[in-house]
Amino acid sequence: MLGVPAEVAAAERARWLAELSDALTQARQLLITLDLDAERRLEARELHWRIEAARLEVQSLRLSRSVTQRPEKTPEWTDSLPWRLGGPAPR
Repeated sequence: MLGVPAEVAAAERARWLAELSDALTQARQLLITLDLDAERRLEARELHWRIEAARLEVQSLRLSRSVTQRPEKTPEWTDSLPWRLGGPAPR
């Protein structure tokens, strides 16, 4: 995402993860409401666990600090070093 401020990219990613989380929750709820025979219930149970794993992974991504990675800045005190103030370079 060249040329996009980090705040915009982080907000966009957070929004996308929130939408994905909502969609997974809706899919899980829909699966629970289905009236299935015994054979299909086994398949539905496996799908339920896959949806739940994906939902938990999305939740982890939403909570992780990696979602809002910030570019490293140099400490403010480095701007006041004598050789940066126009004085002679250190030897």
